[in-house]
Amino acid sequence: MEFQFAGRMQQFQAGIFSVLDQRRKAVEATGRKVYNLSIGTPDFQPAPHVMEALREAAADPENYKYALTELPELLEAVQNWYRSCYGVELETDQIMSVYGSQEGLTHIGLALCDPGDVVLVPNPGYPIFEMGPMLCGAKIAYYELRPENGYLPDLDAIDPALARSAKMMVVSYPANPVCVAAPRAFYEKLIAFAKKYHIIIVHDNAYSKIIFDGRESLSFLSVPGAMEVGVEFNSLSKTYNLTGARISFVMGNREIIQKYRTLRSQIDYGIFLPVQKAAIAALNGPQEGVEAQCLAYQARRDALCGGFRSIGWDVPDSQGSMFVWAPVPAGYGSSAEFCFALLEKTGVLCTPGDAFGTLGEGHVRMALTKTPEEIGEIIRTVQAAQMF
Repeated sequence: MEFQFAGRMQQFQAGIFSVLDQRRKAVEATGRKVYNLSIGTPDFQPAPHVMEALREAAADPENYKYALTELPELLEAVQNWYRSCYGVELETDQIMSVYGSQEGLTHIGLALCDPGDVVLVPNPGYPIFEMGPMLCGAKIAYYELRPENGYLPDLDAIDPALARSAKMMVVSYPANPVCVAAPRAFYEKLIAFAKKYHIIIVHDNAYSKIIFDGRESLSFLSVPGAMEVGVEFNSLSKTYNLTGARISFVMGNREIIQKYRTLRSQIDYGIFLPVQKAAIAALNGPQEGVEAQCLAYQARRDALCGGFRSIGWDVPDSQGSMFVWAPVPAGYGSSAEFCFALLEKTGVLCTPGDAFGTLGEGHVRMALTKTPEEIGEIIRTVQAAQMF
């Protein structure tokens, strides 16, 4: 039988991480050790009190029923956490849980955009920023993130005609993959831009608690006017190492949250109650582990970036996130060519920058998922291969 699939599927190809995983397996089959720096899955463990809260909740048969909505204690925990971390006051009807920011960013366009509406997304940027709007038939328009602008969008350079046509703009700092943080002044300018052109801002703040060198951990919502123009996603995945639990939140403008909640009521029945209990424990519990983990990521960044610089690869320090964004060394034709050569000669696996957009070409992304000791081994292995 011949199947006729949806035309939208022509926009999607096999994910880069599937391709990289095939390459990894092929290299491992030769007996070479592979250092996988391609995927940002935290190697830290959840705090014991968080796992215990989930374990206790999972032992109660009543917790296997539909949740339908958030527990009141969870909404209160989010309110207190945002107040403590960012100085942001939220009402309960300004908060909604989602099955991870990836899923939330995929579906929010369905509540905000009609087919043909224009959505501004970063180039380079995390792939779901464009894939979500594509699924609802929106038109994608890219704004550029260039090193000469500190990887911040030049809002003044965006064509006014394009800005007037835009319905939504996706922004994310600390930024994956370019690993920079945005100052408060940028958000002030972004909010003024959104008001001028009536653009909804969707801010992904997944890495706000992994930020280096004493920079301020910011929420877009902490800047005056943000609640008028948009919403923010924040995730427990990276901050509390709960990636598999799939729980994040979207917060901010009341009208947007309520419209999105109406959509979500048609497609799911709420976050699994034991996961909600674990989230409550994480948000309400001791936060020293979050701070210690950030320092551990910074130590890894220092070992990786400083280590590569010491052997001739000019890798700049990441400002935030659990990644490093590095220029391809001279002598290689493309980011993919360099990545595959690095894998075959050293066993180090990273992600080619063009996986994040055309302006990602010429760079690679590496995840900070190895200890400083393991990173030292990586540096010595690469140095021995004399690749640059």
